[in-house]
Amino acid sequence: MSCAQGAVIFDLAFRIVAQYRPFELVAPRFVQLDQVPDARVTSLRATSESPPAPFAAVELDVTALDAGGVAAGLATADGSHVVAGYDPVRSRATVEVRRDGRSFVVARRRARLNAPFRFAFVLCENQVTALADTGDGWHPLVTSRKAVAHLVDLREPDALAEHGFCFGTRRPRGEVGVERVRAGSFGMVGVRDPHLVQHPDGSPYIKSGKLYLTLTCAGLGAFPQAHWGVFTLDLHDLTRLEQVAQLYAVRDGLVLGDHAGQVVVDEEAGRFDVVNTAWGDFDGDGVHVRHASTTDNVLSGVHRLETRRLALPTPVSAWDPALTCIDDRWYVGFAESPSQTPFDMHPALAVGVPGGDYGTALRKVGADESVHQCEGAVLQRIEGQWYLLASDGHLREYRVYDLSMRLVGRLDAPYLSNIPHPQVVNLPSGEMLLITFDGSPYGERALGYGTHGDLVVMSTRSASAVEQTIAHPI
Repeated sequence: MSCAQGAVIFDLAFRIVAQYRPFELVAPRFVQLDQVPDARVTSLRATSESPPAPFAAVELDVTALDAGGVAAGLATADGSHVVAGYDPVRSRATVEVRRDGRSFVVARRRARLNAPFRFAFVLCENQVTALADTGDGWHPLVTSRKAVAHLVDLREPDALAEHGFCFGTRRPRGEVGVERVRAGSFGMVGVRDPHLVQHPDGSPYIKSGKLYLTLTCAGLGAFPQAHWGVFTLDLHDLTRLEQVAQLYAVRDGLVLGDHAGQVVVDEEAGRFDVVNTAWGDFDGDGVHVRHASTTDNVLSGVHRLETRRLALPTPVSAWDPALTCIDDRWYVGFAESPSQTPFDMHPALAVGVPGGDYGTALRKVGADESVHQCEGAVLQRIEGQWYLLASDGHLREYRVYDLSMRLVGRLDAPYLSNIPHPQVVNLPSGEMLLITFDGSPYGERALGYGTHGDLVVMSTRSASAVEQTIAHPI
């Protein structure tokens, strides 16, 4: 256990008390369109509702279908569109883009759908995916990013604003029965990177028995297809997780899904400090930490945040920022990464000057360069003692450092797949939780890496005191 023998943190034993998969195509609190259209729709019908970011979904309940097929997505007033479609004549799902009067089928894959079924369009960044539910949950049919982005960049605010949600027939003169249409901001197909919403001193932000935290919302693709949100976790029912805010980044003239960060609520200053990672346009080489301060309540609603680069004391890439004010100094933990091809990362810690803010005059305390698959920095106080926690995917352990970045031990907690972050939570009751995730994918064969994972909640209470809950699969 090393030199920290006897420390309270090493007397703790965490055990899993809840594990489940958050999954929503249209995020429930962010529905912009919910209607029962005419029994038969005979065209591609555009609406005036436009998504606030290029993370959007349209769900259709299809009751009848003819040779005209079905389509859903985004369309402009002049007839341009980006849609997911189903062609029953050729038995194929498609991704289609229409620009300047010309239509392009940019992706297609064989599928066989018989009404009734549910059909969906999902946009994550510039990646468009068609999905269907024939009675056993949503399954991806076909997806495309590069070809879509070649024709239109929906990350550009003006281009996105021209597009409203649309639904109806894939071909003119067709007819499709639609019982219900729902559209709005995309939710998630899994979650990861949990981090407490906290006060500057590190105490958790809890209101009405609900713990606030940020989570990366896994999209239908890799890093740029994910985005970020604020959630509440009901402390009386650890299976009740609700998304209450959608957070997007505005930088370099684009709306992006930067994620993997933290929100600090400074009630005395009337300010919300936001830090996250520039994964929204990651192309395989180089990533950094961004930040913003705002008086807008980012714990509710939809926000497009103007962010700027955080001046961390490192010459290499960095992600997973964690910040807390300890003894009048801001400490900032992060993952430091000299390479992303292949990925090589280790935990690091920086500290500011007394009385300063988290964004200036940071100096490096230290880093553990002996590990190469270690990330997920979390600053936490256990019984008055501060630690930096991190997760090592190679050694499969949650490592514990003191504030000089000396390794002092390891948490006693189950280590799951991927690199699960060790977000320890001190509750007013004295109980401690560890909120993390795993690497369980969704639709990996069609979508590739990036669609993980389950939310996992652990507790220091005994198994007899907490009823273990495993939610039903998707």
